[in-house]
Amino acid sequence: MTRLLFACCLCGLTLLPQLAAAQVTDTTFRPPPIPTVVLDTVGVMPAAVDTKGWLLLNKDIQQELDGAVHNLYNFKYDRAEKQFRSLRRRYPNHPMAYFLLGLNTWWKIVPTNIQTKQYDRTFFAYMDTAITKAETMYRADKNNYEACFFLSAAYGFDARLHAERHDWRKATVSSKHSLTYLQRSNEANDLSPEFLFGQALFNYYAVWIPDNYPLLRPVLLFFPKGDKAKGIGQLRNVATNGFYTATEAKVYLMRILKNEENAPQQALPIARQLAQAYPDNGFFERFYAYLCYDQGEFVECERVSRDILDKINKGMPGYEGNSGRYASYFLGYLAQNRYRDIPKAKDYYQRCIVFAESTGDTAGGFYLFSNANLARLAVKENDVAAANRYYAVLLDKAEHKSEQYSEAKKYLKSKK
Repeated sequence: MTRLLFACCLCGLTLLPQLAAAQVTDTTFRPPPIPTVVLDTVGVMPAAVDTKGWLLLNKDIQQELDGAVHNLYNFKYDRAEKQFRSLRRRYPNHPMAYFLLGLNTWWKIVPTNIQTKQYDRTFFAYMDTAITKAETMYRADKNNYEACFFLSAAYGFDARLHAERHDWRKATVSSKHSLTYLQRSNEANDLSPEFLFGQALFNYYAVWIPDNYPLLRPVLLFFPKGDKAKGIGQLRNVATNGFYTATEAKVYLMRILKNEENAPQQALPIARQLAQAYPDNGFFERFYAYLCYDQGEFVECERVSRDILDKINKGMPGYEGNSGRYASYFLGYLAQNRYRDIPKAKDYYQRCIVFAESTGDTAGGFYLFSNANLARLAVKENDVAAANRYYAVLLDKAEHKSEQYSEAKKYLKSKK
């Protein structure tokens, strides 16, 4: 549920997450109606908008920031920050530099599965400043869709992290603001693919949410209608033609195809492209390794997994326990099943367990798989003490309806 709320907060979709978190079932609640913007009713068509001074559409600025954006997503945080600070010195009253500095900070948080709180204050400060600067621009000109873009984006990211921190009130307020400015900026969709990003997410999740979470359907009755196919098409458009939002669009497209649309074969080329374009991005590498493993591309999975562990050993930014957990499990699986190297497989599984315990990810996934594989190997080797130890972990951590739990319970009962 929380992953769903975060995605929706980013696109400005107000779900009143505190209701969902409390599992409220009162269907009499009705949020205030939100008007749907139809381009035919817009008084100022995009072609008539004065875009002079808009940094978002400035090709010279794009060319200047091309290296900075690449550094951001390639986890060269310090280099990117210097370049964004240079932009801020020249345009101190524009929200772009502050938003990009906030985005740079956001990608310091992402590799940890949003667990680290080390950068929260810095992130919120940058987004708050971007909002303040953009609000000043918007008050001066209600047709400044660039200001609307930054207001929608900054409020959306602000809502997303507040939701991650379970501050539902702030997440709800920010997501409401994000949706308001998203609708306003939609009037400029024809000006640049950048403006399509938020609308693409809205179109997709406005349909996906009620289909998968019926409890939330009454809350969404008065929201603009979505279109999943259109949303995916818009994401592809932004991923191909956008500049500032292209990589974010690819990330969402990759995750939607894998996790929501059950189309990992379509997600794999996107993951490959991201990993190749940004080879020092630990999040992209581990997602790529996961899709290679899922699709049976084991040679590439092994190469990327080894690269991840090597970068963790070097202490490279953005490479930590989560990436190590993925990589060590994949290498353990390949050592056991592809190379029949049991000692090496056991070593990788044990490393996976250590990584998982270091990040607190012991409720499922690779942590339980590693313990299960080590337990079975111990049984084959007649190492009763080791088998008891690993099966005890499964009995404690695995869901009671899972095969792992049943297997552990049966084994331990037979050894009493």
